[in-house]
Amino acid sequence: MAAKTVHAVCSHDCPDSCGVLVTIDESGRATRLRGDPGHPVTRGFLCGKVAKYLERVYSPDRLLYPMRRRADAPKGPLEHRREAESFERISWDEALDTIAARLDAIARQYGPESILPYSYAGTIGVLGYGSMDRRFFHRLGASQLDRTICATTGGEALLSVYGRKLGTDTEAFRNARFIVAWGANIHGNNIHLWPFIEEARRNGAKLVVIDPYATRTAKAADWYIPINPGTDSALALGMMHILVRDGLYDQEYVAQWTHGFDRLCQRIAAYPVERVSTLTGIPAADIERLAGEYGTTTPAVIRLNYGVQRSDNGGAAVRAIAMLPALTGAWKRLGGGLQLSTSGAFRWDSAALERPDLMLSSPLGRPARVVNMSRLGHALTELRDPAVHALFVYNSNPAAIAPDQGAVLRGLSRPDLFTVVHEQFFTDTADYADLVLPATTFLEHRDIQGAYGHYYVQISDQAIEPLGEARSNVWLFTGLAARMGFTEPCFRDTVDELMAQALRAGDAENQDPWLAGTTPQSLRENGGIERLHFSEGPRRPFQPFGEGPFPTPSGKIEFFSEKLAAEGVDPLPAFRPAAESRHTAEGGPYPLEFLPRKSDNYMNSTFINLPGHREMETAHNGVLEMHRDDAAQRGIAEGDAVEVFNDRGSLRLRAHVDGAVRPGVVAARVGWNKLSAGGHNVNLLTSQRLNDLGGGPVFYSVLVDVRRALRSTAKRA
Repeated sequence: MAAKTVHAVCSHDCPDSCGVLVTIDESGRATRLRGDPGHPVTRGFLCGKVAKYLERVYSPDRLLYPMRRRADAPKGPLEHRREAESFERISWDEALDTIAARLDAIARQYGPESILPYSYAGTIGVLGYGSMDRRFFHRLGASQLDRTICATTGGEALLSVYGRKLGTDTEAFRNARFIVAWGANIHGNNIHLWPFIEEARRNGAKLVVIDPYATRTAKAADWYIPINPGTDSALALGMMHILVRDGLYDQEYVAQWTHGFDRLCQRIAAYPVERVSTLTGIPAADIERLAGEYGTTTPAVIRLNYGVQRSDNGGAAVRAIAMLPALTGAWKRLGGGLQLSTSGAFRWDSAALERPDLMLSSPLGRPARVVNMSRLGHALTELRDPAVHALFVYNSNPAAIAPDQGAVLRGLSRPDLFTVVHEQFFTDTADYADLVLPATTFLEHRDIQGAYGHYYVQISDQAIEPLGEARSNVWLFTGLAARMGFTEPCFRDTVDELMAQALRAGDAENQDPWLAGTTPQSLRENGGIERLHFSEGPRRPFQPFGEGPFPTPSGKIEFFSEKLAAEGVDPLPAFRPAAESRHTAEGGPYPLEFLPRKSDNYMNSTFINLPGHREMETAHNGVLEMHRDDAAQRGIAEGDAVEVFNDRGSLRLRAHVDGAVRPGVVAARVGWNKLSAGGHNVNLLTSQRLNDLGGGPVFYSVLVDVRRALRSTAKRA
């Protein structure tokens, strides 16, 4: 074959959804990856993670064939490269037959709800994330998974205020003059926004970073404001207090396009600057300055990220921050507003893709129960009527990323739990599987994709043949449906047909106008990428929420939400301290707030096992960052082996004193359990408690203490 270049899309969980050009040589091997220069947002460069992606695709550790646990091999962590001692290779036919037989037997004995799928955003391609897999589990009658672990709380908060998950166009950030990165490490996980921010700064814009941790982005800012973890709602409410007090709000916009302003004013009266300063740890003068500059500099924009929501009060925090541009009327100006997610712009036909109606054809004859993925430990160890007897994991690595890891691993260790894992590598979760199935990378299958950080639809073409016997999610669940005897025609849909269904091709009556006319063919004709079809032009660019009416119950931006009130949720945002917080546990057994952070050079738990990526994280692997005051109180010096602990467990790490945290806060980064000292990662210390909106996890509301290890057993992971 002749050498060629193929357009693909990075499908890892990132707002940027980069266009990627893949060079294929005469033998069919991918030899080079580069950013697509024709992509208006990602503009021809890749992040450090994906720039090394061929090391992942062609890694000698890739899982390439179906594997079955040997009869004498117990479930549990395996030493790196020791999988062959516990697993044996089998054919795909044998794997599919085994899975179908076991699921059928479990469903007959315990009921189909005893089967639990577990997946998230290991791929955010539309088909790979949720299409044939959802059809399969709906028809089977398996428990439904409430996919809350990342974005549900922030999404629900945004919907409660604006009615749709939209945000300031990334390309419009170049027009901003005051930019706030609130809990957003743009350098670490949204790098393609950075050039637009730098362009704005060259034109006189100011970048302010609000974060409890001094991230890469904070170190590059014009002004870094450290904040106590979990107090973001207090700061936002305090800023609103100042904006209203000083008349720095847009009275015309508020009167015309918002709902509940008078009630909001009553609420923010309880957040004077002195109280907010005490709660947040930010000097009162800095709060006054921040609110004043935000209220008088236009256009002003906030890049908010999902870390803010991962506390007990996270929903209220996102709601309060999201209200700031509505109060100032920032949405009226190009480059003003807020961006948390743009995913609501892509109205794929999820009902056609996922077919929830198939639950009515299942043995249950009704919608199955819903299990919150953030409480997997509870589901596997305590859930009854029925208990979970089969777990099917794909697009995720719950042994590493789910909270309360001790409970999760106890559940995964159950000899009676039938566990299937569809993966690219032997992850921590695969170590507990009965069957491990090889999955494709985004170079090895076709998909379509939107983004949650811009407004472009893309098609990702298959660049290479799957390595070994790796197979896509669509292929896997199509094959399983056939083995289970599901006869509905939808289980025979091809990838092309699924793409057309996602785009609602040919359905002019119901098609979303922003997707109207976009088809797989039109995408290919346009180089694999199309902007959503907004009614815009050079003189009228797309500005979400510039004017109403809005898709909320009132038709306006809602400071006060009757809908939330009817659901028993406070209709106005407020600050409430977390159950695990120094504000409620001062002097208790665990006086330090723990930030279990994501790494800059990994994608959640993806890439952690690859040597090139691990080398980029050398300074942080196996490290606990502490302030010198907290270290001195405990007799801890730089490089000491330490234990960080609470009632849920204890980790052994190395102390890095004078790290990027303030007094009372410690931080460590997520890793694979089996590549960490002691065989656990930071989620050993997190809880299954849920937050105030959408049932999301509280990864960043964790109390711990730290002590010197009795002997130096900590190692560089």
